[in-house]
Amino acid sequence: MADQLQPQDDSSIVDKLRSELAKSEPTYRRRILEKFALAALGSIPWIGGFLSAAASYKTEEGSLKQDLLQTQWLEEHQQKIRLLRETLEQIQQRFESLGTSIEERIQSEEYLTLVRKAFRAWDEAATEEKRRYIKNIVTNSAGTRVCSDDVIRLFLDWLEVYHEAHFAVIREIFKNPGSTRFDVWSDLYGQTPRENSAEADLFKLLIRDLSTGGVIRQEREVNQLGQFVRNRPQRVRRPTAPATIESAFEDTKPYVLTELGKQFVHYTMNEVVTRIGGH
Repeated sequence: MADQLQPQDDSSIVDKLRSELAKSEPTYRRRILEKFALAALGSIPWIGGFLSAAASYKTEEGSLKQDLLQTQWLEEHQQKIRLLRETLEQIQQRFESLGTSIEERIQSEEYLTLVRKAFRAWDEAATEEKRRYIKNIVTNSAGTRVCSDDVIRLFLDWLEVYHEAHFAVIREIFKNPGSTRFDVWSDLYGQTPRENSAEADLFKLLIRDLSTGGVIRQEREVNQLGQFVRNRPQRVRRPTAPATIESAFEDTKPYVLTELGKQFVHYTMNEVVTRIGGH
């Protein structure tokens, strides 16, 4: 009788172990996501103060409602808490779509350091556009390793420093490589303003910032080794000085993104994780 029951006992033990393992899998995944969420929340300085003030608001509701300034502070940060929760939920949903292959990456200290820096920048971002780019960089840096974490930190610095007008120029050159300054301005804003206008000054500033920052450059010929070929100057027998300086909307020099600029677009402006060039 004991010999007959033995296979059934073994089978029931195996089934029980499988059941326990099935229960532990989502728990492990949940712990990883909680670790990510704690890194994000811990990087935002006002979170603790908000939670404390919100608790006090519930226990001392009558007296605190009379303090209009504190009530407005709570209402403003309640809106930001809602945006933060939605952002974390969207990131976690995209983590789910990437599967278990990213679990080691998103619980590593290197990645969590990026998360803390990213959400500090998210908290200080003034527009939804910047917050969306930060959300993309957090997700894409978990799912693909096109460049090192040091470069991703540089991209986060760019998101903090550059204005939305810079990003508009980047997007335009990314969509239309080889565009001149005239092309970029025409596609973004239409009619060309006067050279001595504030609009022209601003446009020159945007191009200069992105050029010196290593995001865009003038298009150059390269050899088989990827080295830039020097342009040979054309000799003019009787050079004459031009009557005017180069236009802010010059139309002969094409611009492209640098390789670093392409990686920046990949990490910040792509909603779905893909590798540049299809690799």
